[in-house]
Amino acid sequence: MRAWAVVENEAPLQEIELPTPAPQGSEVLLETLYCGVCHSDIHIWEGRYDLGGGRVMNLKDRGLTLPLAMGHEVVGRVVQAGPDATGVRPGDIRIVFPWVGCGACPACAAEDDNMCVAPRSIGVYRHGGYATHVLSPHPRYLVDPGTIDPAVAATYACSGITVFSAIRKILPLPPDEPIVLVGAGGLGLQAIALLKALGHRAIVAVDISAAKREAAERAGATGTVDGAGAHVARDIIAACGVQPVAIIDLVNGTATARFAFDSLRKGGKLVQVGLFGGELNVPLPLMAIRALTLQGSYVGNPKDLRELVALAQHGGLDPVPVTTVPQSHAHEALMRLRDGRVTGRLVLKAEAACHDRP
Repeated sequence: MRAWAVVENEAPLQEIELPTPAPQGSEVLLETLYCGVCHSDIHIWEGRYDLGGGRVMNLKDRGLTLPLAMGHEVVGRVVQAGPDATGVRPGDIRIVFPWVGCGACPACAAEDDNMCVAPRSIGVYRHGGYATHVLSPHPRYLVDPGTIDPAVAATYACSGITVFSAIRKILPLPPDEPIVLVGAGGLGLQAIALLKALGHRAIVAVDISAAKREAAERAGATGTVDGAGAHVARDIIAACGVQPVAIIDLVNGTATARFAFDSLRKGGKLVQVGLFGGELNVPLPLMAIRALTLQGSYVGNPKDLRELVALAQHGGLDPVPVTTVPQSHAHEALMRLRDGRVTGRLVLKAEAACHDRP
């Protein structure tokens, strides 16, 4: 199979040939049709996460090996199934859940694969959708997109379930209780669409980009805040009309974590999703006095993906803006995302998809 792979960190992706896997046991081989380009891919390409204070987490120390075909937002066509794989057949179009675990621990048995301590994530620890083929370990990780645009459906495998999982950590709330979203890129627009689909009416988006704030307003945000302003916490409170009780930080850098924390009212919760990096120094007495909650949220599980797809299939979820680019232009797409030149989501379109859809 062909792949556009990370061969050296922070070097251009290279087109290389890799062995096409033959599915064994319950495995399913799919031909890639569409694959989203995610901010996580930038960190994988760089090979590290910023932990703040000059510290970094090296991904090679965590088991990531090169060369690697990244890409964890995949829609593919089933090519071949192993002898123990049931419920799929060649030609089926499926969304591929990428955050697979070991398959044997209690977390995996409960379908909380994203909480497995021995992850085997597609596009991270095994080759993903920046290649012509993807191997899924079991049919239970495959979800039928039905009539959903497959380019949009691909984004549900990460950005969709990531915000779905985060939103679930702050709901239920009254529909007019302001919810703040820090970041109005692909994740932010997906979160706005989901909140609207779930009946929420008060949504404030924060971003440093005027174009992205305008996109958030078009998507349904009831207020926006310039994240590069001199008094962001004060501006968030003004936009909400009250100190917010719920903030989802889809950027999660030192600056955003600081103003998000400072904005919360008593009893408030900050859900941290993004991987921009840095650190947050928390005044410990205030955590108790104000009964605040800081909670991390890491992607989502297969149950989230099935529920999200069902919501989209029933017409209750507005699609995020998607721009498709040829799979062979994967490096250029990654650099566009790194440089902040993307509104909505970028999705790679494979040659196989070009044969299906003009």
